[in-house]
Amino acid sequence: MEDSAPAPASSHENNFNFLRLLFASLVLFAHGPELVDGNRSRELLTLLFGNSRYTLGMIAVAGFFFISGYLILQSWNRNPRLVPYLGKRLRRIVPGFWAASLVCALIVGPLGAPAADYFAQFSLKRFVMGALFLTEPSIPPVFAGQPQPFVNGSMWTIQYEFFCYLAVILLGTLGLARRPRLYLGLAVLLLAAVIAVDLHPIVVPQFRFYYLLPANVERLTTLWMLFCVGGCFLLFRNEIRFTRARTVIAAAILVLGLCVPSLTRYCLITGGAYLLFAVAFARIPLFAWFNSKPDISYGVYLYGWPVQKLIHWYLPRLSPAWLVGLALPICAGCGWLSWHAVEKRFLGSRRRVAARVAPAVVSVPSLASVETPETGNSPMQLATDVAREAAD
Repeated sequence: MEDSAPAPASSHENNFNFLRLLFASLVLFAHGPELVDGNRSRELLTLLFGNSRYTLGMIAVAGFFFISGYLILQSWNRNPRLVPYLGKRLRRIVPGFWAASLVCALIVGPLGAPAADYFAQFSLKRFVMGALFLTEPSIPPVFAGQPQPFVNGSMWTIQYEFFCYLAVILLGTLGLARRPRLYLGLAVLLLAAVIAVDLHPIVVPQFRFYYLLPANVERLTTLWMLFCVGGCFLLFRNEIRFTRARTVIAAAILVLGLCVPSLTRYCLITGGAYLLFAVAFARIPLFAWFNSKPDISYGVYLYGWPVQKLIHWYLPRLSPAWLVGLALPICAGCGWLSWHAVEKRFLGSRRRVAARVAPAVVSVPSLASVETPETGNSPMQLATDVAREAAD
């Protein structure tokens, strides 16, 4: 790895697609033992480091929020307008989420409980309200007698992530989205709040105002802090250098945190975050190959839990390893279907328009050398930026 800074904000030469798919797969590896045993005693990180507080799944969720914090802030800074920004965020996560919610409610639920009793207790109002506010499906009890008897224990993160999207609007409106030191100060403030709760445990109120806010305030603070750390790597991209030596040190810091549970969170946001972005911007052809393939990670993440629950429901004697091994290819198929049948359809119209903009401008030679007075960029450069923006 050469001494280099992260890619410019307008670049799409990164390994984020690979990392998202890796993290979605790690969630399946983490959930396998918990769904079989009802505890984390056979979870990989617990076996390796004796740290049952942080599993592969929790590390993966942190990775998701680091990446989102970088890319979502980048999207706002490129085009800080409410309607386009919010429209992109809604199109990216809501259709796939709603489709997965319907699958959980109408297929997985009846397969995990007596169908007649299930539909007799099903409340359409509760289900619709939960779907509208991005909570895990509100359905009758399923998988009775098994550990973790929930239809989808992974969906809870989506509402927290969308809250972070809304927070970017507020921060951008206040002018913090382009001010690195103030944004870093917010991350430090959130970290201080998390540390305060760690050192002096208090009863944090669990609240919900008509589903508008995530219920767990402590969890919200932690995830927002991770999101802001990702944003800091964007804002300080010109100051941060990624070298092989520093990457090795970052990996060592992360391993230290996994060995010492009280340090895990702090090592994760320092060494772990640096390691993630070092990999994200490294020139690794194998990882870059994923950029040319459908991004199935969201579907793998959304369908991982229900697929594993159904397999365990009908094959209860499977070991965690077999459960994960059977679930991975099925979830990859679900992710592929989710991308092609749902997600891509809602993103496709903007991508098709963007794909036509830049070539059309480039085909007019006289425009290539003209600069607009507002930005100093040529129409060709502006068209390219539009194409990249629509593709996010």
